Amino acid sequence: MLAVADLDVFIQESHILRRVSLEVRAREVVCLVGRNGAGKTTTLRTIMGYHRPRGGGVRFNDVPIHERRTHEIARLGLGFAPEESGIFPDLTVAENIEISTWTRPGGRPAAERLAAAYEVFPALRKYVARKGPELSGGERKMLSIARALALDPDMLLLDEPFEGLSPAIIPTVAAGLAEITQRGHAILMAESNIHHVPEFATRLYVIERGEIIFAGRPDDVRKDPAVLRVIGGTT
Repeated sequence: MLAVADLDVFIQESHILRRVSLEVRAREVVCLVGRNGAGKTTTLRTIMGYHRPRGGGVRFNDVPIHERRTHEIARLGLGFAPEESGIFPDLTVAENIEISTWTRPGGRPAAERLAAAYEVFPALRKYVARKGPELSGGERKMLSIARALALDPDMLLLDEPFEGLSPAIIPTVAAGLAEITQRGHAILMAESNIHHVPEFATRLYVIERGEIIFAGRPDDVRKDPAVLRVIGGTT
């Protein structure tokens, strides 16, 4: 489904990603774990077309996408929820979610896609008329993911979906992600906290200083003290 091969990415003259390779298969939940500044966000934003690689490439459903524009990539079926949520503050919750059905007009009827977004995060039904500044951080995070889901994507890219959330809201967001996977969507999730990797994750990559230093099962990374020290998984 998604194949990232040997990505080299520079931002200005800084070499951020160094031959990064990873893959996500249909219906998988894959986590990209690393410390702040390790290259997680740059990886996701390169996949979505915000950065152009100097080397390597990205294929989605066997289509090269690393030279396409972001809106073209979204229309191919990749939904993106950025770390900062990226919701439109002047729009209501309902309008924020609905805008995705305009971005990708094909596929399932808009009404079905909107219904799915609210079924995954039913708490948002109470806030349909509220605008961005009236929402808590957890509510904005749920809205960002729900908006990406309303795109009717084959895969979701989620940048730090649990970052900055209170312990009380994390189980709600995790339950929503589990429901998304049960509906058949693949997920590539970036996380800085190994303890936020959900139990239903199928595979895990660890990135450090722009390089992949581990690829395997989540249980295996917890058996590797050297990798755990890099990502702060030990005290």
